[in-house]
Parts: sequence; structure tokens; C-alpha cells
Amino acid sequence: MSDTALELLRQHGVQVTAQRLAILRVVAEHPHATADELGDEVRSQLGAISRQSVYDSLGMLVDKNLVRRIQPAGSPARYETRVDDNHHHLICRSCRTMFDVDCATGEVPCLTASDDHGFEVDEAEVIYWGRCPTCRKSESSATAESA
Repeated sequence: MSDTALELLRQHGVQVTAQRLAILRVVAEHPHATADELGDEVRSQLGAISRQSVYDSLGMLVDKNLVRRIQPAGSPARYETRVDDNHHHLICRSCRTMFDVDCATGEVPCLTASDDHGFEVDEAEVIYWGRCPTCRKSESSATAESA
């Protein structure tokens, strides 16, 4: 990812710094992480980076469409490098584990609103909520033990 990250930054006219390279690499390695989680990981690799630098770098990467920012209800913003496709997310209500889910009916149909009110729609954001198998099993075990 380092060579790819370097080329991506250059292709998008972004000044290459060790911090930006590290943030882009860490986002790729830890999709759906929060800014604070990403900052902690970058600090473990580089030694020092301010919280503000993490947020500024993420904001710039989002503006350049190198990173996607998603913010599910009740959650801090999360970041991923999967951009330029119309995918959605599946989130566990209990543990907040998040997975990418490809558009259920294909790229174009997901972008077709029943009434677009004259908009040119270029993205649909769908979040599927539920409970993951681990949390369901854990809940079943806890219910069985208390019975």
C-alpha cells in the first residue's frame, strides 16, 4: 500500500508527508475505524501526530475522494478507502461491528429514487442494522443461563 498510497497522493495533487502516507495506509488496513482509532495506530507507527493533524489529514483525503467518511446514527465518523462504488454497510446493534455490503440490486438500480425531485443522484447510502451471529449467540447463552 505504501507505493500505491504515494502514487495516489501524487495523482490527486496532495503534498506527500509521512503522516498522510501513514493515515492512508492505516485507513486501508483498518476500514471503518474512527479518527481516534486511526490516530492511535498512526502514533504507534510514527511516534507522534497531533489529533488535529489526524482530523485535518482525514478531511483532506475525504475532499480528494481518496477516503470515504461514513457516520452511522449514534456513532462517530468512520473512514474507509473503498470509494467510487455504491456499496452499503451492515452494522451490529450490539457490538457495532461493521461490514461492507455490495448494492443489493446492482449499481444503477440502487441509485434510482422513486421520485428524484430533479436531482442527479450519484450516491445512495444504505445502512442495514441488526445483530451479528456472535452477539446473537452470546445473548442466547445468557438467556439460557438465566433460565
